[in-house]
Amino acid sequence: MKNIDIHSDSVILKEAIMDKHVPDDFYSTTNHKTMICLDGNWATVQNQRMDALIVVNEKGAYCKKLRDIKKGEKLVCGDTGVKVVNQTNTGNNDGFEFMNNFVSSERRNELIIRELAENIVENNRKVTFVLGPVVVHTGGDVYLRELISEGYVLSILAGNAVAVHDIEKSLYGTSLGVCAKSGRAVKMGYRNHMRAINQVNKYGSIKGAVEAGAIDSGIMYECVKNNIPFVLAGSLRDDGPLPDTIIDMIKAQEAYSKQLRSSDIVIVLGSMLHGIASGNMLPANVRMVCVDINPAVVTKLSDRGSSQAFGIVTDVGLFLNLLVKELKEKQLRQVI
Repeated sequence: MKNIDIHSDSVILKEAIMDKHVPDDFYSTTNHKTMICLDGNWATVQNQRMDALIVVNEKGAYCKKLRDIKKGEKLVCGDTGVKVVNQTNTGNNDGFEFMNNFVSSERRNELIIRELAENIVENNRKVTFVLGPVVVHTGGDVYLRELISEGYVLSILAGNAVAVHDIEKSLYGTSLGVCAKSGRAVKMGYRNHMRAINQVNKYGSIKGAVEAGAIDSGIMYECVKNNIPFVLAGSLRDDGPLPDTIIDMIKAQEAYSKQLRSSDIVIVLGSMLHGIASGNMLPANVRMVCVDINPAVVTKLSDRGSSQAFGIVTDVGLFLNLLVKELKEKQLRQVI
């Protein structure tokens, strides 16, 4: 562990002169643990995340997004009295860097997944999964459903497409119109994802469709049945979207952040967009695992400053299969 940017003098505080606007010399946070000196005493900044400001009031110091700053709030300016603790040992003198990553493309993935499973079971880690639709397309949903039902999943973060194709598969046996069993395109199957959205709209929500018996399998089904929170963030390309999808991007970010605060490990499966977004919201001491068949996607997360991210280049479905297998073995050993 290494401390950087240490100044024993008290921090410089300035007031915001209007909402969403602050002095130009504001201090911009990293995702590493940060402490500030106030009247000779060091205080830990709460809700640590990157690209935020440090607001100080009678309750202490905490990170706050620029968009949420209110007129009159006192915030840290300059770097005097600021101490950043590098918890990831990247070796960089600044303790926070872009273009630094640890990606596994040659190490045996079985060994890495075994270590991950040991960490989850032995330390009772709370795991949040960030999903791309490839989880459904590759058949990985079968194993993810098992992870949810067995209690390994804390929350699910995804976009509209994941839920749509998961529900399409439950209702019609296809994913993007391709038969889940044969791998062949089904006649008129291209419309099945719209039919899935239409069915959910009938019941007002995914939970409503599950409770009505219209949806009886899938990732979303298991989330509802096991009371696992999920957040679906919308985008410009969404069909529908589903009634559960949050189309206000600010509210979607806040919903993601709320779930991530309770996570010990975040596993990103085939989603560069949502993976990077989640990484930006996390402190550096929360471990991230990014899994994708494309090495460029795996590398990108670390390139964007999430130095705690570990990348695994492999098929998402295969990863989930091996993870379930390893978790079962670890649980069995504990029982014995």
